[in-house]
Amino acid sequence: MNIALVEYGAGNLPSVERALTRLGVESLRASTPEAFAGCDALILPGVGHFGALMRSLGERALVAPLRDAVSRGTPLLGICLGLQAMFATSEEAPGDAGLALFPQKVSALPPVDRLPHMGWNQLRRERPSKLLEGVPRDAYFYFAHSYAALDAGDAGVAYCDHGASFVAVLERENVFATQFHPEKSGPVGAQVLSNFVRQAGGKR
Repeated sequence: MNIALVEYGAGNLPSVERALTRLGVESLRASTPEAFAGCDALILPGVGHFGALMRSLGERALVAPLRDAVSRGTPLLGICLGLQAMFATSEEAPGDAGLALFPQKVSALPPVDRLPHMGWNQLRRERPSKLLEGVPRDAYFYFAHSYAALDAGDAGVAYCDHGASFVAVLERENVFATQFHPEKSGPVGAQVLSNFVRQAGGKR
């Protein structure tokens, strides 16, 4: 299987690569539109600023190819900021458009709890989830963020609470994303990545 990590000049690519290697899965870095064409699945990792990510994708002419890959049915997994980039806009960078795979916006978490939301937290599952198959319902995952999507319609399959309820896992057809970092979440995070790889393998 050919899994490509979207390379946009920042992010947590090395830690995701290592997590995939521990699963026995090889990956490559894709930084050009041509690199997307032959891959079986894409992973969009992310740490940092929404605007910086979207501008970097734009400068590398990767926005349209990403959307086209999703339209072709290529499985895509977004991680943390990679989840937020799937939405239309973000309060973190109101002047920068997202990938608009989902029409909702990303909002700042309310300052009623310590920000950023950093550390381990549990999920509240609301719909069946392919990414969470085999994961104990009381599992903890590692989060590090100050912005989140508060709504994703029926694509939101699991939520978390930190000042507000926000989307922790979303799934719709070939699009998957987690607000937490599976590559930093130990065995349960490895299970999430393994589940994505399995889903991607079934769509080849």
